Amino acid sequence: MEPAMKQSEYLRYDATALADLVRRGEVTSREVCEAAVERATRVNGTLNAICYPQFSEAPAQRFPEQAVFAGVPLLLKDLAQEQAGHPCTYGSRGMTKNIAPQDSEFVRRARDGGLVFLGRTATPEFGLKAVTESELWGPTRNPWNTELTPGGSSGGSGAAVAAGIVPMAGANDGGGSIRIPAAYNGLFGLKPSRGRISSGPFMGEAWTGASTDHVVSRTVRDSAAMLDVLSGPAPGDPFEIPGPSAAYSELMQRSPGKLRIGVFTSSPYNTEVAPECVAAVEETARVLENLGHRVEYAAPEFDGMALARCYLGLYFGEVSALMAKAKEQFGAIDSDFELDTRLIGMLGETMPLSDYVRRRQQWNDFARALGAFFGSYDLYLSPATGQLPAAIGELETPAHLKFAARLMLKLKAGKLVHRSGQVDQMALESLARTPFTQLANLTGTPAMSVPMHWTAEGLPVGVQFGGPHGAEATLLQLAGQLEEANPWFGNYEKLEDAF
Repeated sequence: MEPAMKQSEYLRYDATALADLVRRGEVTSREVCEAAVERATRVNGTLNAICYPQFSEAPAQRFPEQAVFAGVPLLLKDLAQEQAGHPCTYGSRGMTKNIAPQDSEFVRRARDGGLVFLGRTATPEFGLKAVTESELWGPTRNPWNTELTPGGSSGGSGAAVAAGIVPMAGANDGGGSIRIPAAYNGLFGLKPSRGRISSGPFMGEAWTGASTDHVVSRTVRDSAAMLDVLSGPAPGDPFEIPGPSAAYSELMQRSPGKLRIGVFTSSPYNTEVAPECVAAVEETARVLENLGHRVEYAAPEFDGMALARCYLGLYFGEVSALMAKAKEQFGAIDSDFELDTRLIGMLGETMPLSDYVRRRQQWNDFARALGAFFGSYDLYLSPATGQLPAAIGELETPAHLKFAARLMLKLKAGKLVHRSGQVDQMALESLARTPFTQLANLTGTPAMSVPMHWTAEGLPVGVQFGGPHGAEATLLQLAGQLEEANPWFGNYEKLEDAF
């Protein structure tokens, strides 16, 4: 009998290294999966990161033996990333009957890349929040401090990877949902360009092009190799974008050259930014200068509140459409959805179509402003989030729920209009903790969160870099440089015995 892979050994490897061990016959995929299940069994009771385990079937899943990630376990996010024959609940009681009839492109390509599926990770209802707390699955906790959120909406994936259940996990990002959990869990998270990864076959463009799939990971090379696995169009996609000149896993090993990087730390919504988030950016700027890059304070010029309104218009419309789908296809009723979700759905139902169209057209203003900025700079650097992680339950306060209930009553009575100050207040309350990520979503540009800083209390703080459309190679090259200059992998050792 082959010896089982020791837990301490499993935690030392990223996905790339584990696959290399499997290909060379030093360990089997079954041993790797059993180590992952052992780790999950140890920590998931505390973290609540995995909402749908597939522990018994994972070791027996077949995979291409010479694939990039041969035999490595992966967790899928329970939002999109559909797997044939399995539920995909979107974190909602109204979607528990959503059984995928076929694999999504993400799942199909991940399987072709050699990955085996260990289960699905928790997400807030419909992926709507920067915390992962749903009535369906309960709260997911941050492994660095279990009293805090791991962020959202890919919070289950972020917590699982940071705690060492898997070396990387599926995530998607429609307003920061890859970068926020990466920042809060000390991980690397890249949101690719619009069109880089197919959203097929169930949709053409997720969230009207604002959202895209990828992963959160412990190492840059895992994210780069996974981008190679996932990239490229599928039949029926609305458009194709040019591919890279070589594999991302190869390109990331090259120098990015001397980059011009504009830095800003002020929130585009004029909301408060935590000192630790500012300090992380300033510390990173010094590292960049030492690496030979040109760094100076500069920010894209756009109307921040207009961006907030445009993003919230998308938010309202997508929620109302998804609620309608759940009612039509799965027999869901209003009480199957959380209070906040019902309010957002009502806002979507009552928004004039002309207002929605005008807000969608205004995305062009932000893209042009960012295009002008990239005429002078290669990348921008900002905080990944505006605040440190919220405490579990902090954003579900009685005052917040009363405010939501009052707005719903006004909507039902026809006394609330979308141009009211109360809707703007809701926008700011929703986005104030994470004001830096939505720009990349509405413009379709790539952006990444890099774990460059830890607080005195031991909490990770991510910084965000953004680039022009198609600039994933430059971002990955810079991330690889920063990973070498300021290695973060060793920090995960602090979590090995924390549970």
